[in-house]
Amino acid sequence: MQQETILILDFGSQYTQLIARRVRELNVYCEIHPFNHFPEINDNIKGVILSGSPFSVRDQNAPVPELSAIRNKMPLLGVCYGAQFLAQANGGSVEPSQIREYGRAKLEFINQQSPLLKGMNIGCQVWMSHGDTILKLPDNFEVIASTNDVEVGGFVINNENTFGIQFHPEVYHTSEGMVLLKNFVVDICGCRQDWTPDSFIEMTVNALRDKLGNDKVVLGLSGGVDSSVAAMLLHKAIGKQLYCIFVDNGLLRKNEFERVIHSYLDLGLNVKGVDAKNQFLDALKGISEPEAKRKNIGSTFIDVFDAEAHLIQDVKWLAQGTIYPDVIESVSVKGPSATIKSHHNVGGLPDFMKLKVVEPLNTLFKDEVRIVGRQLGLPSFIIDRHPFPGPGLGIRILGEITADKVRILQDVDDIYISGLLEHDLYHKVWQAAAILLPVQSVGVMGDERTYENVVALRAVNSTDGMTADWSHLPYEFLAKVSNDIINKVKGVNRVVYDISSKPPATIEWE
Repeated sequence: MQQETILILDFGSQYTQLIARRVRELNVYCEIHPFNHFPEINDNIKGVILSGSPFSVRDQNAPVPELSAIRNKMPLLGVCYGAQFLAQANGGSVEPSQIREYGRAKLEFINQQSPLLKGMNIGCQVWMSHGDTILKLPDNFEVIASTNDVEVGGFVINNENTFGIQFHPEVYHTSEGMVLLKNFVVDICGCRQDWTPDSFIEMTVNALRDKLGNDKVVLGLSGGVDSSVAAMLLHKAIGKQLYCIFVDNGLLRKNEFERVIHSYLDLGLNVKGVDAKNQFLDALKGISEPEAKRKNIGSTFIDVFDAEAHLIQDVKWLAQGTIYPDVIESVSVKGPSATIKSHHNVGGLPDFMKLKVVEPLNTLFKDEVRIVGRQLGLPSFIIDRHPFPGPGLGIRILGEITADKVRILQDVDDIYISGLLEHDLYHKVWQAAAILLPVQSVGVMGDERTYENVVALRAVNSTDGMTADWSHLPYEFLAKVSNDIINKVKGVNRVVYDISSKPPATIEWE
């Protein structure tokens, strides 16, 4: 690690990624590692945060970190489980809570002299989420914060920069959590707050130049945010040594292939467009089952990409748009293995493509990727686009896929998405989609009865796609879009709006 870093040791908490997001909002770089498999401590690591955990410290199989290289050698902050571990491991007492300690609470006592709590106000709201509580602290520990029900809301180990808190500063419900995190990261750890988009770009471009030298790199572009930003970083580093392949699988949005490839060419990227629409349609003929469609789309992409990549002489590297959550999720807290997921942009290449992998974005969260993309000059219709599934419209056409069904859905989707943009609703929605149902219904157009297709419109609000609520789009907008679709798209005579949330439904229909 060359950058000043805060190390976050993960004990499996649902909030661990959120701690990292908050630290990075302070323009300080941080990394998440399993509690039992973290990097060698060096001068670039300025402090360590111990996360919460679904475990109890009293469990027989509770995670036990080895902190001898960290404790009293650099600032240390234990959050929830991390605090309870520090207390118990040093002779304190941690027992099951006698009262429910979950949800909002207020700090009724704050040691205003504590550097960790400087600037926090008595009575400020914090978020508790634990089944155990620290009943007795070791002799050299001192209480620095309490609520009405939790005496040891926070502590410090005397004569050390070692702290523990039994609430979660990273969540929105802790009103002054960012004050505490800034106190720890900036004041106590001494981080310079110099990890900015510009510094990331400069450092990454220099590192890519050193790593790749004069080697050729191939990258599969999808038109999405991650692969586009990865391409721009590599282009900035190695220019024409980067060979981008943009495959038209026939399942993109209407006119998207032409629009996106022109944007890439305008940005100076060395990109080749490949028209493989018929190849994909042939591979999908007679296939209705969702997973079979995904598999056929993925394997066809690999075949097309592989054939195109082999036309480039002496390629040494495969570039991928892997982002940090993909890396984190593939690292087990229960063991030291670190296996990267296989669902990245290219979807796993054949073994005979013996390429080394380069992943310029594998330290960034999605929102950081967008910020870097803007700095690199990518157009907003790529940077700010809604999430779009890898199999494209292939999983938004329920049942078998045909050229005519693709044409119908592309037209419907175009009217819907254009309408959201025109009515200033697109950026108020996390993801919008049109789905072609395997259902036909009776309708009336003019004096004639029709028996045509039904389409469902979907719009959801979410932060990460893990949960989502349906978007309450204005009735007037829905009425206009429905009318436009039925009047302008041959083959559709009914439009419905999906008002299901996730869970129990999913965002996509397949």
